[in-house]
Amino acid sequence: MTSHLSGIFYRTINLLEVGIKPVYTFDGKPPEMKAEEIARRVETKERAREEYRKAIERGDLKAAKKHAQATSKLSSEMVEQSKMLLSLLGVPWVQAPSEGEAQAAYMAMKGDAWAVASQDYDSLLFGAPRLVRNLTVSGRRKLPNKPVYVSIEPELVELMEVLRENGLTREMLVDLGILIGTDFNPEGFKGVGPKKALKILKEAGSIEAAIAQGLIEGDQGVDYRSIKEIFLNPTVRGDYSLAWREVNIEGLLKYLCDEFEFSPERIRAALKRFEEKGKEKRRQPDLMRWF
Repeated sequence: MTSHLSGIFYRTINLLEVGIKPVYTFDGKPPEMKAEEIARRVETKERAREEYRKAIERGDLKAAKKHAQATSKLSSEMVEQSKMLLSLLGVPWVQAPSEGEAQAAYMAMKGDAWAVASQDYDSLLFGAPRLVRNLTVSGRRKLPNKPVYVSIEPELVELMEVLRENGLTREMLVDLGILIGTDFNPEGFKGVGPKKALKILKEAGSIEAAIAQGLIEGDQGVDYRSIKEIFLNPTVRGDYSLAWREVNIEGLLKYLCDEFEFSPERIRAALKRFEEKGKEKRRQPDLMRWF
């Protein structure tokens, strides 16, 4: 299994080529309240494995491939291999004590990162001042379960702008997320969608007040106070160090080609392209040119 290494190598090289200085965060121990969501994901993968087995038995290779992709999971060995690859690329990484999104948001809040690059809006609930979605140099993404690619553009979401336009505080935004559902309460509150949640919070100001005023039917078994604590005071590490170094070309070739049998020609071609770009004057990344 080398797809994780291939994805990290080519995406990171592409980002470095255009002057973006990435830093990766890795998830640590998930909060106990995420157990339900984790169990749901495990169940989904188990169903996919069963569908894969059935597809193989009837000789449907197209269906088998689709279900096989849905069974993939990241092992601790794959995580360590990814960290080694990033180190050889000269790119810093941070091991989060808990949620990687929370750690990334914390670094952005401190000004050590310009934005959090993620598809997950939870970064905003964790306090990220900026969220960049669809961060890809190729400008396209494959649709799930379809042999079709669509054009995409990076999307910049700024926390203060979101709060100002909707008349919310960050605490109210967290409450809004809890009402419609997060990884810690996937179902959200019964009968509450985004528009209704916004209306309730602008009227009441908080989940507690909304319950007291009868705008919401009780807490519905949701420990919303603990979920708020996760978002507003997440477990993060402050003793990280960010340093971008020169790419270890020989080390990369030995690691990827000797240990994982990557094509030396393809790796050398990618590194040569990167070296040629490196001859140009590099500057601090300016993602705003994309918007």
